[in-house]
Amino acid sequence: MWNPARPRSRALPALALLLAPLPAMAQTIVALPDQTSTIRLSNRDINHVICAGGEIEDVKFSAEKAIAVERAGSDAWIKFLVREVDDAGAVTRTFVTVPSEFFITCNGAVYALYAEPSDIPAQTVMLQPGGAQRARANEDLLGPLVEEERAVSITLSMLQDRIPGSFTAVAPRADKVRLTELPGASVDERRRVEIEGSGLSASEYLVTVGADATLDERSFLDRALGANIFAVTLDRTVLKAGETARLIVVRRGAVQ
Repeated sequence: MWNPARPRSRALPALALLLAPLPAMAQTIVALPDQTSTIRLSNRDINHVICAGGEIEDVKFSAEKAIAVERAGSDAWIKFLVREVDDAGAVTRTFVTVPSEFFITCNGAVYALYAEPSDIPAQTVMLQPGGAQRARANEDLLGPLVEEERAVSITLSMLQDRIPGSFTAVAPRADKVRLTELPGASVDERRRVEIEGSGLSASEYLVTVGADATLDERSFLDRALGANIFAVTLDRTVLKAGETARLIVVRRGAVQ
């Protein structure tokens, strides 16, 4: 029988906590496989883990600790349980502060998270593919194609703004590109991707002309755009003064 004069200790029900609404201001943390990521998680709110481009197959953690974990598809939710002590109607709450380790399997890779519970808003942890995973995904995507078809596939993905998640974004160069055969054109690199496992890379440039011009794609076979250019594609070749064309350059190897 419960004695109201005796302090009691209990963990809040996991299901009720997991159904509570998330705070509006969640932060995002990126974690990579095959290494330990030291992160801070909220010890009050529900933390969200997302497997980018796949599903979470398993979450391992110490069952002895006050932790509730649920997963479904590409998502998992981590909640550090709050300890309540009711001493004759005076309720005090104790929040977890002891770090915990989580080993999460996502897309066949293991992500090790060393989590420090802290008095912060709910966090979102994005499990991003590592280099080996991206290379496998690119091999699945481009492996069945001959080299020319690979160039076409990469070019279309950039022109249609549908770049696969397995392509790695690289910071474009900040300075303008000067081309020998087009001294009057302004050429700016908009974005660049490395395609791991394929031996290819690609860039999108914006080409603006100061006077009416008809562009020839062969004019862009210039070392200023890369030493090993494999394919060059313009989305338009006839421009009026001040107009801009999109240029896609596919290279063998990484651009220097």
